[in-house]
Amino acid sequence: MRKRAIAIIFQLCLIVVSTAFAASHRQRLTVVVAVDGMHREDMNSLRGFWQQGGLRTLDEEAFQTEMSLPNIVYGGAETVVTLMSGTTPSEHGITYNEYFNRSDRQIHGIFEDKTQEGIGCNKNISPTAIKSLTLTDRFRLLNGKSAGIYAIGIDPYTTLALAGHSANTCCWFDSEQKHWVTTTYYAEGLPAAADRQNTSGRIEQLSERVWVPRMDISQYMCPTDDERKHPFSYSGFADAHTAVTNTLVCELALDIQKDKHLGEDATPDMLLLQMTVLSPKAKADRIQTAEQEDMYLSLNQDLGYLMEQLDSRIGRSNYQLLVVGLPRLGLDNETLSEVGLPQHTFNVDRAVALTGTYLMALYGHERWIDGGYGQAIYLNRTLIEQKKLSVTDIQQQVSDFLLGFDGVQGSCPANILPLLQGGGEQERIRLSLNKQTAGDVVFWLEENHVSMMRENNITDKVTVRSPHIPLYLWSGALRQFPDKEAVTALNIYELLFNY
Repeated sequence: MRKRAIAIIFQLCLIVVSTAFAASHRQRLTVVVAVDGMHREDMNSLRGFWQQGGLRTLDEEAFQTEMSLPNIVYGGAETVVTLMSGTTPSEHGITYNEYFNRSDRQIHGIFEDKTQEGIGCNKNISPTAIKSLTLTDRFRLLNGKSAGIYAIGIDPYTTLALAGHSANTCCWFDSEQKHWVTTTYYAEGLPAAADRQNTSGRIEQLSERVWVPRMDISQYMCPTDDERKHPFSYSGFADAHTAVTNTLVCELALDIQKDKHLGEDATPDMLLLQMTVLSPKAKADRIQTAEQEDMYLSLNQDLGYLMEQLDSRIGRSNYQLLVVGLPRLGLDNETLSEVGLPQHTFNVDRAVALTGTYLMALYGHERWIDGGYGQAIYLNRTLIEQKKLSVTDIQQQVSDFLLGFDGVQGSCPANILPLLQGGGEQERIRLSLNKQTAGDVVFWLEENHVSMMRENNITDKVTVRSPHIPLYLWSGALRQFPDKEAVTALNIYELLFNY
């Protein structure tokens, strides 16, 4: 009995010590990796393929959960900003990568900023459209000016969303020009490590690397008939979505860590990275081809190398790694058709034209509609005021008219939406709209419909969905993790720094 009592006391002491250590130990470096297209079920399916590497370590040692987003997801920067700010688009202002501008009736990039210039590119962009504090802003407030915060990505909007307002700087890879670029918004400009990669020949060296299957094609789970006959082969960066690009991001992250001595002193630092498992021919976030499987295998290798280097440089107990998936493509129409729910497109331009014709029949041959985008109609308020008509009446008439369209589940004047009770699609719409970019009349579609703008340009099709996001949090230091039910897409900051 005495030995048993001593053993119990010893175990209790260990728990107390480890809990105290977890509470007091501050990781010197926090690394956030946002992965385009990562899906929890695909991670589970591929578990047996990696004997070692970063994904293997996450699978065995990390806190794991899956979160749903409360707002509508279009596959753009809105998801990144929601995760980084802990707020929905109704608050942070990023509803999609683009928005309809009433002043010139044109579509503009949500991060467009004419006061800034591109460094190495012609993009005039900044994160000023984000109206909420982000993860980097809170980190800066917590740790002061001496903290180093760097974001590295393969897409300008995702990289800006990761960097937020308070990063030292960020940079993204321009796959057409084959070099790293940034914006003048950040005082530090283009990191020296990025400039060295641009000029040292390393990018050219990687671009010549041929990406081919690392296993016999028959060993993959989902090779297509074409891949069985002609296994995939890519050289270069293929619009940034190849295994080589992930390697490039990983190498630059480690170069910046070395240059800036991130994680080497008592002041915590942060690295935020965008990587991808979407291959050049991917049609959905779920694995459908061998080349998509190979993207996961490559990511496993790159994350493993990143962790191995950080273990060596700053110590395994001095950093934490959060990996989160970013939904981009959703499910393709072929997959949906297999379960009896084929996807249909709702043509926003056609709806705008018909609504305009309807209002002409009521009020005369004038341009009563300025335009439409996403799931909103924009009235010509100037004309309505000139004619001394009621905006409220016309909003309701347009709302009633839209209900007659095939695929429209509901509609209402935009100013009424916040007052509606209940959940479902109208609740997601409410959380997805921001007054700075919202139209006059909003509508929501049936589940098997997606909105499409500019009919002749397939890249402008907007897929509406409410997906689940996989999340993995690994730490080399002892720490307490929360219950999975307590983790939502809106409390990433608390997950990283309050547990």
